[in-house]
Amino acid sequence: MIIAGVDGSRASCAAVAWAVDDAKRRHEPLRVVHAVNRDSYRFSRFHAAPEPDVLDRMAQTMVTEAAELAGERQLDVEVSTEVVEGPAAVALREQAKDATEIVIGSRGLGGFEGALLGSVSLHVAGQAHCPVVVVRPEQESVRGEVVVGVDDSPECEPALEFAFRQAELRGSPLRAIHAWQPPVQLYAPQVNYDPDDITAAANQVVATRITRFREAYPGVEVVEDVRRAHPVDALVAASAQAALVVVGSHGRGVIRSALLGSVSHAMLHHARCAVAVVR
Repeated sequence: MIIAGVDGSRASCAAVAWAVDDAKRRHEPLRVVHAVNRDSYRFSRFHAAPEPDVLDRMAQTMVTEAAELAGERQLDVEVSTEVVEGPAAVALREQAKDATEIVIGSRGLGGFEGALLGSVSLHVAGQAHCPVVVVRPEQESVRGEVVVGVDDSPECEPALEFAFRQAELRGSPLRAIHAWQPPVQLYAPQVNYDPDDITAAANQVVATRITRFREAYPGVEVVEDVRRAHPVDALVAASAQAALVVVGSHGRGVIRSALLGSVSHAMLHHARCAVAVVR
């Protein structure tokens, strides 16, 4: 089951389109979900809160229109709708329990004007227990390769699995990027190091991490891309020609209580295509 969260914004319409296309590729049903948060109308700035049935009708109209959009785009995908109660981030996190993935827009109607990422998308990407795909409205139709970030931690393997599967389903090449920077200690006069040795070690990181996935997905064309750069810079640059960038929710050295690692957080803000965050 693929879940698409909607709120009537342009970004959520793009999320529905992305979700139903992926449901078609995966041969899975799509559920369109909207959360009605009545608490939003209990603040004093609202002189008169809408009647409960008005909110319910608005929510039902919203999911019905989104489902119609999905049905027109992919005729043979089973599409259902659901209206739930509560804050959107909490409701979507609950939906993750029985979802293959959750797809949401980068910023909904309640976001600050000019913000790149909304609080709901950031919260869901950081806490949902299934992959979360965040879609920007302007990238809905972008085609290209699948890009995945690789480091030397085992936490990147779920992201690799997701990325290889996406590349296989799309018939797209997969670019596995490992970006590295030498530690500042290497520039000390008393330290001798060979840049070629560091480059060879970085290449080995990618080769080691993707070996079993190459074997599991023999039809996927893989480009091993090792760069001397900051990971965010490398992934953002690659996203310009990508259909999807896949990152782990946490990389190395991240504080466990953090919702997202620094790289995944930055990619959600700056990538030029859809981003999948995989725990």
